[in-house]
Amino acid sequence: MFTGIIERIGIIKKIEAKKNLLIFSIDLGLLAKKVKLGDSVAVSGVCLTVASKKGTVAAFDLMKETIEKTSLRSLGVGDRVNLELALQAGSRLGGHFVTGHVDEVAVIQDIVKAKNWVALRLGISKENQKYFVPKGSVTIDGISLTVGKVGKGYVEVYLIPYTLKVTTLGLKKTGDCVNIETDILAKYFFSLLK
Repeated sequence: MFTGIIERIGIIKKIEAKKNLLIFSIDLGLLAKKVKLGDSVAVSGVCLTVASKKGTVAAFDLMKETIEKTSLRSLGVGDRVNLELALQAGSRLGGHFVTGHVDEVAVIQDIVKAKNWVALRLGISKENQKYFVPKGSVTIDGISLTVGKVGKGYVEVYLIPYTLKVTTLGLKKTGDCVNIETDILAKYFFSLLK
Protein backbone atom coordinates (compact mmCIF):
# COMPACT_ATOMS: atom_id res chain seq x y z
CA MET A 1 0.00 0.00 0.00
CA PHE A 2 1.21 3.47 -0.92
CA THR A 3 0.01 7.07 -0.60
CA GLY A 4 0.92 8.59 -3.97
CA ILE A 5 3.41 11.01 -2.43
CA ILE A 6 6.57 10.67 -4.53
CA GLU A 7 9.79 10.43 -2.53
CA ARG A 8 12.31 10.60 -5.33
CA ILE A 9 12.83 10.36 -9.08
CA GLY A 10 14.91 7.33 -10.03
CA ILE A 11 16.87 6.67 -13.21
CA ILE A 12 16.71 3.43 -15.17
CA LYS A 13 20.30 2.21 -15.46
CA LYS A 14 19.80 -1.11 -17.24
CA ILE A 15 17.02 -3.18 -18.80
CA GLU A 16 17.58 -6.88 -19.30
CA ALA A 17 15.11 -8.89 -21.41
CA LYS A 18 14.36 -12.54 -20.66
CA LYS A 19 11.52 -14.76 -21.79
CA ASN A 20 8.28 -13.27 -20.39
CA LEU A 21 10.33 -11.00 -18.12
CA LEU A 22 12.10 -7.65 -18.08
CA ILE A 23 14.55 -6.77 -15.33
CA PHE A 24 14.75 -3.05 -14.60
CA SER A 25 17.81 -1.85 -12.68
CA ILE A 26 16.96 1.54 -11.18
CA ASP A 27 19.17 3.96 -9.30
CA LEU A 28 17.18 4.75 -6.14
CA GLY A 29 19.64 7.35 -4.85
CA LEU A 30 19.19 8.06 -1.14
CA LEU A 31 16.12 5.80 -0.94
CA ALA A 32 18.39 2.79 -1.39
CA LYS A 33 19.42 2.99 2.28
CA LYS A 34 15.80 2.31 3.29
CA VAL A 35 15.23 -0.60 0.88
CA LYS A 36 15.94 -4.29 1.41
CA LEU A 37 15.33 -7.40 -0.70
CA GLY A 38 11.65 -8.27 -1.00
CA ASP A 39 10.43 -4.73 -0.30
CA SER A 40 7.64 -3.26 -2.39
CA VAL A 41 8.40 -0.04 -4.24
CA ALA A 42 5.97 1.91 -6.41
CA VAL A 43 7.78 2.62 -9.69
CA SER A 44 5.73 5.19 -11.62
CA GLY A 45 2.66 3.79 -9.94
CA VAL A 46 3.45 0.09 -10.43
CA CYS A 47 4.04 -2.00 -7.30
CA LEU A 48 7.30 -3.89 -7.87
CA THR A 49 9.45 -6.09 -5.63
CA VAL A 50 13.14 -5.51 -4.99
CA ALA A 51 14.77 -8.66 -6.41
CA SER A 52 18.39 -7.61 -5.89
CA LYS A 53 20.37 -4.59 -4.82
CA LYS A 54 23.90 -3.32 -5.31
CA GLY A 55 24.82 0.06 -3.89
CA THR A 56 22.06 2.52 -4.80
CA VAL A 57 20.78 0.39 -7.70
CA ALA A 58 17.90 -2.04 -7.17
CA ALA A 59 16.66 -4.60 -9.69
CA PHE A 60 12.97 -5.30 -10.23
CA ASP A 61 11.40 -8.16 -12.20
CA LEU A 62 8.56 -7.13 -14.52
CA MET A 63 6.48 -10.14 -15.46
CA LYS A 64 4.54 -10.43 -18.71
CA GLU A 65 1.33 -8.98 -17.19
CA THR A 66 3.18 -5.89 -15.95
CA ILE A 67 4.88 -5.39 -19.30
CA GLU A 68 1.60 -5.65 -21.21
CA LYS A 69 -0.62 -3.59 -18.88
CA THR A 70 1.58 -0.66 -17.83
CA SER A 71 3.48 2.17 -19.47
CA LEU A 72 6.77 0.77 -18.10
CA ARG A 73 7.04 -1.18 -21.38
CA SER A 74 7.73 2.07 -23.24
CA LEU A 75 10.65 3.15 -21.02
CA GLY A 76 14.34 2.82 -21.79
CA VAL A 77 17.72 3.23 -20.18
CA GLY A 78 18.16 6.78 -18.89
CA ASP A 79 14.43 7.38 -18.45
CA ARG A 80 13.19 8.70 -15.14
CA VAL A 81 10.58 7.08 -12.90
CA ASN A 82 8.65 8.20 -9.83
CA LEU A 83 9.54 6.27 -6.67
CA GLU A 84 7.65 5.71 -3.43
CA LEU A 85 8.37 3.22 -0.67
CA ALA A 86 5.50 1.23 0.83
CA LEU A 87 3.43 2.87 3.56
CA GLN A 88 4.41 1.94 7.11
CA ALA A 89 1.85 1.59 9.90
CA GLY A 90 1.63 4.83 11.84
CA SER A 91 2.89 6.96 8.93
CA ARG A 92 1.08 10.04 7.76
CA LEU A 93 -1.25 9.52 4.83
CA GLY A 94 -0.50 12.60 2.74
CA GLY A 95 -2.18 11.48 -0.47
CA HIS A 96 -4.77 8.70 -0.66
CA PHE A 97 -4.71 4.90 -0.54
CA VAL A 98 -2.82 3.63 -3.59
CA THR A 99 -2.33 -0.07 -4.30
CA GLY A 100 0.17 0.10 -7.15
CA HIS A 101 -2.15 -1.90 -9.40
CA VAL A 102 -2.58 -0.06 -12.70
CA ASP A 103 -6.10 0.07 -14.15
CA GLU A 104 -5.13 1.43 -17.54
CA VAL A 105 -2.51 3.24 -19.55
CA ALA A 106 -3.78 6.66 -20.60
CA VAL A 107 -2.48 8.97 -23.30
CA ILE A 108 -1.88 12.63 -22.53
CA GLN A 109 -4.24 14.44 -24.91
CA ASP A 110 -3.37 18.00 -24.02
CA ILE A 111 -1.15 20.07 -21.74
CA VAL A 112 -2.17 23.65 -21.03
CA LYS A 113 0.45 25.79 -19.30
CA ALA A 114 -0.13 29.04 -17.46
CA LYS A 115 1.89 30.90 -14.84
CA ASN A 116 2.37 28.55 -11.86
CA TRP A 117 -0.28 26.13 -13.14
CA VAL A 118 -0.59 23.29 -15.64
CA ALA A 119 -3.70 21.40 -16.78
CA LEU A 120 -3.15 17.84 -17.95
CA ARG A 121 -5.91 16.15 -19.99
CA LEU A 122 -5.85 12.35 -20.20
CA GLY A 123 -7.88 10.05 -22.41
CA ILE A 124 -9.79 7.54 -20.26
CA SER A 125 -11.54 4.33 -21.32
CA LYS A 126 -15.31 4.03 -21.17
CA GLU A 127 -14.89 1.13 -18.75
CA ASN A 128 -13.07 3.26 -16.15
CA GLN A 129 -14.92 6.55 -16.72
CA LYS A 130 -17.39 5.81 -13.91
CA TYR A 131 -14.63 5.91 -11.28
CA PHE A 132 -13.85 9.59 -11.87
CA VAL A 133 -15.64 12.49 -10.19
CA PRO A 134 -14.54 16.11 -9.80
CA LYS A 135 -12.60 16.53 -6.52
CA GLY A 136 -12.08 12.75 -6.37
CA SER A 137 -8.70 11.04 -6.26
CA VAL A 138 -6.65 9.55 -9.07
CA THR A 139 -3.12 8.19 -9.26
CA ILE A 140 -1.09 9.16 -12.33
CA ASP A 141 2.32 7.48 -12.64
CA GLY A 142 2.18 6.89 -8.90
CA ILE A 143 1.26 10.48 -8.00
CA SER A 144 -1.81 11.13 -5.86
CA LEU A 145 -3.78 13.90 -7.58
CA THR A 146 -7.21 15.48 -7.36
CA VAL A 147 -9.52 15.21 -10.35
CA GLY A 148 -10.28 18.68 -11.69
CA LYS A 149 -12.68 17.98 -14.53
CA VAL A 150 -14.35 14.93 -16.04
CA GLY A 151 -15.64 14.84 -19.60
CA LYS A 152 -16.70 12.18 -22.05
CA GLY A 153 -13.59 10.06 -22.59
CA TYR A 154 -11.22 12.27 -20.61
CA VAL A 155 -10.21 13.50 -17.18
CA GLU A 156 -8.22 16.62 -16.27
CA VAL A 157 -5.91 17.25 -13.35
CA TYR A 158 -4.23 20.50 -12.39
CA LEU A 159 -0.59 20.60 -11.35
CA ILE A 160 1.28 23.01 -9.12
CA PRO A 161 4.95 23.92 -9.67
CA TYR A 162 6.09 21.66 -6.82
CA THR A 163 4.51 18.56 -8.42
CA LEU A 164 6.09 19.41 -11.77
CA LYS A 165 9.49 19.81 -10.09
CA VAL A 166 9.61 16.65 -7.93
CA THR A 167 7.87 14.15 -10.24
CA THR A 168 8.20 13.04 -13.85
CA LEU A 169 5.02 14.88 -14.88
CA GLY A 170 7.14 17.97 -15.54
CA LEU A 171 8.92 15.99 -18.29
CA LYS A 172 5.80 14.69 -20.05
CA LYS A 173 4.59 15.76 -23.50
CA THR A 174 1.34 15.43 -25.41
CA GLY A 175 1.06 11.85 -26.69
CA ASP A 176 3.05 10.33 -23.81
CA CYS A 177 1.55 7.42 -21.89
CA VAL A 178 0.99 7.33 -18.13
CA ASN A 179 -0.20 4.71 -15.66
CA ILE A 180 -3.64 5.33 -14.16
CA GLU A 181 -4.94 3.83 -10.95
CA THR A 182 -8.50 4.82 -10.16
CA ASP A 183 -9.61 5.44 -6.59
CA ILE A 184 -9.98 2.15 -4.70
CA LEU A 185 -12.97 3.50 -2.77
CA ALA A 186 -14.81 4.17 -6.04
CA LYS A 187 -14.04 0.61 -7.19
CA TYR A 188 -15.43 -0.87 -3.96
CA PHE A 189 -18.52 1.34 -4.22
CA PHE A 190 -19.31 0.15 -7.74
CA SER A 191 -18.63 -3.49 -6.83
CA LEU A 192 -21.30 -3.23 -4.10
CA LEU A 193 -23.83 -2.06 -6.70
CA LYS A 194 -23.48 -5.27 -8.73
